[in-house]
Amino acid sequence: MRLRALLDTDALGLKLLGGEDELDRTVRGVMTTDLRDPSRYLSGGELVLTGLAWRRGPADSEPFVRLLVQAQVAALAAGEAELGSVPEDLVVACARHRLPLFAVHESVAFATITEHVVRQVSGERAGDLAAVVDRHRRMMTSGPAGGGPDVVLDLLGSDLDLRAWVLSPTGRQVAGPKAAEPALSTEVCAKLAAEHLAATRTGRRAPHRVSVGSTTYSLFPVRGRGPLPATAGGTRVAPGAASGREVRETVLSDWLLVVEADAGDWAEERLDLLYGVTQLIAVERDRRDAARTVRRRLAQEVLELVQTGAAPAEIAARLRVAAPVLLPGLGAAPHWQVVVARVEWADGDEQTGRVAQTLLEEILVDPHATGPEQSDRIAVAHTGEEAVALVPLPAVSTEHDGSEAGVLAETLLESVREPLSAGLDGDGRVTLGVSAAVHSAEGLRGALEEARHARRVAAARPGRVCAAGHQELASHVLLLPFVPDDVRRAFTARLLDPLRDYDRRHRAELIPTLEAFLDSDGSWTRCANRLHLHVNTLRYRVGRIEQLTGRDLSRLEDKLDFFLALRMS
Repeated sequence: MRLRALLDTDALGLKLLGGEDELDRTVRGVMTTDLRDPSRYLSGGELVLTGLAWRRGPADSEPFVRLLVQAQVAALAAGEAELGSVPEDLVVACARHRLPLFAVHESVAFATITEHVVRQVSGERAGDLAAVVDRHRRMMTSGPAGGGPDVVLDLLGSDLDLRAWVLSPTGRQVAGPKAAEPALSTEVCAKLAAEHLAATRTGRRAPHRVSVGSTTYSLFPVRGRGPLPATAGGTRVAPGAASGREVRETVLSDWLLVVEADAGDWAEERLDLLYGVTQLIAVERDRRDAARTVRRRLAQEVLELVQTGAAPAEIAARLRVAAPVLLPGLGAAPHWQVVVARVEWADGDEQTGRVAQTLLEEILVDPHATGPEQSDRIAVAHTGEEAVALVPLPAVSTEHDGSEAGVLAETLLESVREPLSAGLDGDGRVTLGVSAAVHSAEGLRGALEEARHARRVAAARPGRVCAAGHQELASHVLLLPFVPDDVRRAFTARLLDPLRDYDRRHRAELIPTLEAFLDSDGSWTRCANRLHLHVNTLRYRVGRIEQLTGRDLSRLEDKLDFFLALRMS
């Protein structure tokens, strides 16, 4: 398609600011970016869409335009939403380099322009395949005719004989074809998500091909924001290795399109179609993100009131506003739980609150739930370094074991541990803390502190993905994370180093024997059976432990010291 055709489409809301003589240029793709240097994602012929977040001052326009011209893009379209109008310095720079420049009215979403360009370009390059994309686009529109991503995947099956699913970064199935049998198991979903996150972290080019048993799957990233893929022909480039910060901002939030096929030998037209479908699905992803805005704002307001010590009556008023939004139709006031999450990167980057917010919204959704997404009942706010979720409970019932129902720390991460560990490997950690349920605004401040304490307990544990609940705060484990490292090392060295040295010199097993003895509550018979030893052998080993350390394992105080030393080591 040509640039002139874009101006003739009133629905796109484009206004030409310069480059009238260049309107016969051919558009072969589209890319949305706010990077200061997007050239590595460009291959020529693109319409570049930008919200101008890269511009910090007038001097930034000239180098930005120069990079676009060097990449041989077709034109630049700048949104008016950020600054109110396109700055004059950008108009001058584009005129100097003969780069056509359009202004995008603030009422027009970039996704609308992207859909139009992708549809037109696909139509020119592959007529029959473009017809499929066009059908998908119509199905993705809102209103009675719309069907969401599930219908898109059904059409992939009926038109191209491809079974496909959309997964979240944690492996939860967001959408799938209704006729697909058998469905993907949760184990396969978790493995595919883990492979996708690992491939993204290491900068491997998409699509990623993964074999599970005898089946090969191809994984296509679905990116709601940032640079869109383009080819050497103009529509797609398999994403290369982005910078560490760019990967961190998206790897734990982007969806992925899973296709049951090996895309390694596909023609460019077929790959273009699948990447066009990912852009259409990205529109749905952005739509769902936009729907979370109200819930996020409610959570942010409650969090600020709680942290600033506002009166309980004021907090209660905000909770009354939140309740019908999160639990429509509820007659009685809900109980509330607080969940705190933090993403920590190896280099100490502390501005991770938004990443943790998106991730926590995903983690709190039951992967086995059917019907409306449970994320519609969760409000998540964030600070610079952590995310805080406000989870309403319609009623707090008591389970058979006496514990309260609701979000449970020990089950929260079961289904997401594998993919998240792959996505964070070598670079970061996710830790979560869960409070008990509270009945009113008066208890919310305590619940927030409780959840934060629980998260610190989780952070003291090994592993990439850890959680702790309020039940553990009445235990000794609450104290261990706050013991200074030098005290911890001195205490454990004094008690355990003599035993480690003896085990190393004599190939003995005093440390494992000590652990088993304490786990058996000091029972000689149970410990001997557990270790498959004669009781006399066990008594000899325990005697050697007492001799080397000067402690008496019949005394409660000494047992407790050994127990804590093993936990802190």
